[in-house]
Amino acid sequence: MAQAEIGLIGLGVMGSNLALNIAEKGNKIAVFNRTVARTHEFYQEAGALKDNIVPCDTIEDFVAAIRPPRPIIIMIKAGEAVDQQMEQLRPHLAKNDIMIDAGNANFRDTMRRFDTLKDSGLTFIGMGVSGGEEGARHGPSIMVGGTEDSWKRVEKVLTSIAAKYNGEPCVAWLGENGAGHFVKTIHNGIEYADMQMIAEIYGILRDGLKMSSREIGEVFSAWNKGRLNSYLIEITAKVLEAADPITGKPIVDMILDKAGQKGTGKWSVIEAQNMGVPATAIEAAVAARSISSMKGEREAAEKVLGLPPVAPLSVSDRPAFIKDLESALLAAKIGAYAQGFAVMAAASKEFGWKLPMPTIARIWRAGCIIRSQFLDEITTAFTKNPDAANLIVTPAFSAMVKETDGALRRVVSTAVLGGLPVPALASALGYFDSYRRGRGTANLIQAQRDFFGAHGFDRIDGADSHHGPWGSGLNT
Repeated sequence: MAQAEIGLIGLGVMGSNLALNIAEKGNKIAVFNRTVARTHEFYQEAGALKDNIVPCDTIEDFVAAIRPPRPIIIMIKAGEAVDQQMEQLRPHLAKNDIMIDAGNANFRDTMRRFDTLKDSGLTFIGMGVSGGEEGARHGPSIMVGGTEDSWKRVEKVLTSIAAKYNGEPCVAWLGENGAGHFVKTIHNGIEYADMQMIAEIYGILRDGLKMSSREIGEVFSAWNKGRLNSYLIEITAKVLEAADPITGKPIVDMILDKAGQKGTGKWSVIEAQNMGVPATAIEAAVAARSISSMKGEREAAEKVLGLPPVAPLSVSDRPAFIKDLESALLAAKIGAYAQGFAVMAAASKEFGWKLPMPTIARIWRAGCIIRSQFLDEITTAFTKNPDAANLIVTPAFSAMVKETDGALRRVVSTAVLGGLPVPALASALGYFDSYRRGRGTANLIQAQRDFFGAHGFDRIDGADSHHGPWGSGLNT
């Protein structure tokens, strides 16, 4: 019997779907699950794909079933469980075998695991997989980090299962050690921002214009036919137009306003802060999810404080305002993506990855949650300007910002005056206004720092700086 081309441990929802995808694309795969009964259940449910699946009851049988050097995907809960699984595997592996963590791992854990194995003869791949259950089954976007040799061993299989955009596979080797998981983390940070901005626009339409869920769904459906065409806009329209099977009311109105999070958004914010790169829209989105989880506190605060004492939202020309909302959302999305790519550029320098920005945008065009036609334009922008300091100063995107930031300003102003929370939209606007301003206000901050701490400062005339506290006129 021919050996399997790859192995997979962990037959939960994501692992099962990924294994079926691998088998369906003509690759023989060995599978193992801690609970043996689940392995056999999965095999029996595989139907016509059974011929490409090798179910294994023991680690020894599992390893023996895979062609050396053995690539083994570990698809279990991120964290300590991955370390434990690796320790169980190590005694059974041989030189050049590859352990692949395909979960939502912190890239720093990936770098640690890579280093742990570097002198063992074994190697490691941190593989970001985006697209959820559907993507895992029918074609995800795949971000690979590891040695180039280990990538070449799995390239054929991963290329076969990845999502395709106009026939081009959405998978790439992005660099050493934690590169793949870092890019996946930033993908998720952008996803947080994108979803939050969409929710804020929904709030303006719902609470400001008093539109029904179905009416709002129709707006998003129309937007999905234009420049905002994307997976998230598409599913937003579908969700808003869907009815609850129990009550017949819009399903979105039956869902509690508490959003969960798994940690990748928070990691993206932490790493942006560590590198001193502003990612304000992503930060606002993560904070908004945290506030949403404080449902009891919010309800209590409303009883104490009440809602803002403002007049109802006044919009004289509703169609024009809805057009502004569309342009504002596009502008804010540009800001969020620009921030995400800036964080990746900084990480690329810090960790020596040489992350290929056009390639990253290219592999996000299908399969992943933030896939959109917008990414085609980002791919082109970074291909033409690979060393651009920021996406928003490339010719195409600077033109888009100039075209749409006026609408963003009007929408944020209207929402704030109407008492409607728009933290991510406002953060994107603040980012544009700060980044484009040649002379800001940090000179005062530096003066304050110098006054109480003798830090020194840079003078605009190039003369030597003084150290505070200064003369008697200021030292009072």
